[in-house]
Amino acid sequence: MSVRSVWWAATIPGAEAPFDTAHLRVFYPSKPTGSDVERLSGVFPADPALAPYPVVLIVSGVNVGQEAYRWLAVELASRGFVAVTYDWVGELFGGLKGITPGVELAAAKPDAYGTRATTPSVPAVIEALSKMTGPVENLLDLDNVGLIGHSAGGTVILQSARFFPRVRVVAAYGTHTMVATMLGWPAGTVLPAQVDCPVLLMNGENDGVINGSADRYGEDAATRRDPISRTFDEALPTADGANVQVTFAGANHFGIVHPVDDTAARAFLDSEATTDPAATRAALVDVTAAFLDVHLRGASGDALDKALQNPDIAGIRRR
Repeated sequence: MSVRSVWWAATIPGAEAPFDTAHLRVFYPSKPTGSDVERLSGVFPADPALAPYPVVLIVSGVNVGQEAYRWLAVELASRGFVAVTYDWVGELFGGLKGITPGVELAAAKPDAYGTRATTPSVPAVIEALSKMTGPVENLLDLDNVGLIGHSAGGTVILQSARFFPRVRVVAAYGTHTMVATMLGWPAGTVLPAQVDCPVLLMNGENDGVINGSADRYGEDAATRRDPISRTFDEALPTADGANVQVTFAGANHFGIVHPVDDTAARAFLDSEATTDPAATRAALVDVTAAFLDVHLRGASGDALDKALQNPDIAGIRRR
């Protein structure tokens, strides 16, 4: 299947110019015709055969540009999804600006958590896609949306997905819902995920970034447990096996990213990957695509069961 991409933009409500625009890239299955329009514009028509297409929105980590997830978007589009990445340069912390999934700290405090989403970018991007023109116009199934989040992007979608009624499935890598004591929570608090759909929670065995950040949760270093496993155990409900945790052997925090940009974000905190990152990515996309297929297109679980047999997967849990 041929994959092509086009660009779009979304305005983020409440953000001040010039930091109020997210720039989207939309990857889709295409069907080249060899026309002069294609030759002159570089824009190919979408393949209508499998339309309307389920939409998968990839929500980035802090200061991780959307190009880092292009490999994943291309793979998903080649399997019949429309995959969307985006960059929003907005407010971070302490007055800094940077690429962000949107982290509304006030919505994560004890008096507000669970009453509203902690990110403004996801609904804004979905709304912008509903107005999109070009080759995917009228071919998107925006009542059938999946979210994939990495790091902080995974946290905000776990904290927010139930507030987005079009979202049917969530996948997240290298993330959890433990919350910093600076927001007013007791040490070691794991917030309940605000998700009412199936969740695929993924992690690498060698996540140095999460380990390097664990002191913000106020726990004793000698006794604290892995925040990702705690999130699976304590933040997610039992769902007759629909919720799945997958641990990738030897992978690190940036196992979902290619290429890794060492000039930004916090890759300097990460541990060394002891499994070939390309093998991790191959296993990750097989599992993720199969999980999305089950919950966005009603496929049987056979492909997911097969993908979970990959030797580069070190652990699988279901709830």
